[in-house]
Amino acid sequence: MAKQNVAEQFVDILARAGVKRLYGVVGDSLNPVVDAIRRNSAIDWIHVRHEETAAFAAGAEAQVTGSLAACAGSCGPGNLHLINGLYDAHRSMAPVLALASHIPSSEIGLGYFQETHPELLFQECSHYNEMISNPEQMPRLLQTAIQHAIGRGGVSVVSMPGDIASKPAPEKSIEHALVTERPTVRPGDDEIDKLCRLVDKAKRVTLFCGSGTAGAHAEVMEFAEKIKSPVGHALRGKEWIQYDNPYDVGMSGLLGYGAAYEATHECDLLILLGTDFPYNAFLPDDVTIVQVDVRPEHLGRRSKLDLAVWGDVRETLRCLTPRVKPRSDRRFLDRMLKKHANALEGVVKAYTRKVDKHVPIHPEYVASVLDEMADEDAVFTVDTGMNNVWAARYLTPNGRRRVIGSFSHGSMANALPQAIGAQFTDLGRQVVAMSGDGGFSMLMGDFLTLVQYDLPVKVVLFNNSSLGMVELEMLVAGLPSYGTANKNPDFAAIARASGAYGVRVEKPKQLQGALKDAFKHKGPALVDVVTDPNALSIPPKISADMVTGFALSASKIVLDGGVGRMLQMARSNLRNVPRP
Repeated sequence: MAKQNVAEQFVDILARAGVKRLYGVVGDSLNPVVDAIRRNSAIDWIHVRHEETAAFAAGAEAQVTGSLAACAGSCGPGNLHLINGLYDAHRSMAPVLALASHIPSSEIGLGYFQETHPELLFQECSHYNEMISNPEQMPRLLQTAIQHAIGRGGVSVVSMPGDIASKPAPEKSIEHALVTERPTVRPGDDEIDKLCRLVDKAKRVTLFCGSGTAGAHAEVMEFAEKIKSPVGHALRGKEWIQYDNPYDVGMSGLLGYGAAYEATHECDLLILLGTDFPYNAFLPDDVTIVQVDVRPEHLGRRSKLDLAVWGDVRETLRCLTPRVKPRSDRRFLDRMLKKHANALEGVVKAYTRKVDKHVPIHPEYVASVLDEMADEDAVFTVDTGMNNVWAARYLTPNGRRRVIGSFSHGSMANALPQAIGAQFTDLGRQVVAMSGDGGFSMLMGDFLTLVQYDLPVKVVLFNNSSLGMVELEMLVAGLPSYGTANKNPDFAAIARASGAYGVRVEKPKQLQGALKDAFKHKGPALVDVVTDPNALSIPPKISADMVTGFALSASKIVLDGGVGRMLQMARSNLRNVPRP
């Protein structure tokens, strides 16, 4: 049997860790690894057109599966292109292993062609970032990198010069069992007792939930029922906590709606469950606050805490709920449910007025129709900008759908590449990229990746010919919009020229038919919808402090265009409110 080289050993270990694909663009320093993949049936090389797409795709795959995913870039400029997608994966706690191949090891530090220093460049967007400078470091270094990515939730970067990849693997290399799943973390009894006392003492408790409530829906509902608590959520918590939730009071934050803001400010105990909610201007400063998080570095960095609880949400609530006293007083909960329904009633009709005649098409209407027509287990990938508003207000979670976006990093152009990674996990599952024209055109070259692999991703393009969110930021600052207009082509024609299905929609009555035909199409499809950028108004409960941070405009000038099926959900929850 021929002796393995380092590249072959590298690929074998990735496959043993559960990696199915390596996304990237080939290049000379990466060639030994790509050739090893060619000869290994357990793992596929996915050839994308831009390495940024590779990193976004790997991050999305990791978020959909919960397992390790991988991407790669050749030396210098090749691996530099990975950095934006790796930042997003890292901030989303997606376990991703990135291979940054390197210049010949004998030339490092001598200003060689394409020389960079990846061990410095990727330091901030990774838990682990080291270089294989000697074959004897394999496989221990790669195994350590894998365990950092999985165990801590985020990115590990391994740099490897091309000449090292071609050298023979060590004769008696030490391989050990790989960690492929994260453990649950239970708080100590003292913390649980303290939290129990705070809950029992409080008269009005509100739960505010983030992505850390994934897998804990039943436990949150049981706890909310026992203490009669309203339940709000951040954007990343929406898909995990909003569905089948009779205590739902909506979302707080820059894209918020409903009564979540009131519920978090009018309680006397606020419990933050699995959320690293970044906008502290939306959090109260005069109530008792408890935060529960599996990552201790998140505790207390957004607001002053009266109690910090280190543990994952499900295990914490499993310990806490049996200990707290049940209560029957629903007055605070019912008042928040009524406020929530009333708040939604006030905006729900905005996009329905003359919708069949309004040209350009209301973007809210597009999102509403898309929500109704998409599969019950669809994966939505959402571009940053105004598409975040449409996803937050119109996509209806049900426990089976997924909604993935650059919600923590806030990068443009994420939806299309994330759809690629999501679709590769299951070719039979519907994947819909909610793209903006600005974001789509930034990485439009990777629409060709859909065609090359015949991936059945459906791109629904909200085309308002502008960088809409940036225009709003300028308006908030009192500036005239400048440099935000896009002179766009017929994107549907480009899709057809690429070998995909493409249709352009300019009138509301064309929309349902266009989406139906695109969804029926077996391969990639693009629906280019010309939308109206001018449906804006100022929502209530906004202070000057709240317009600081990401997307200034979203907090002060937000589309007042309804909330889709959420009003129906709120009305349904009101049926549980006892009548006097």
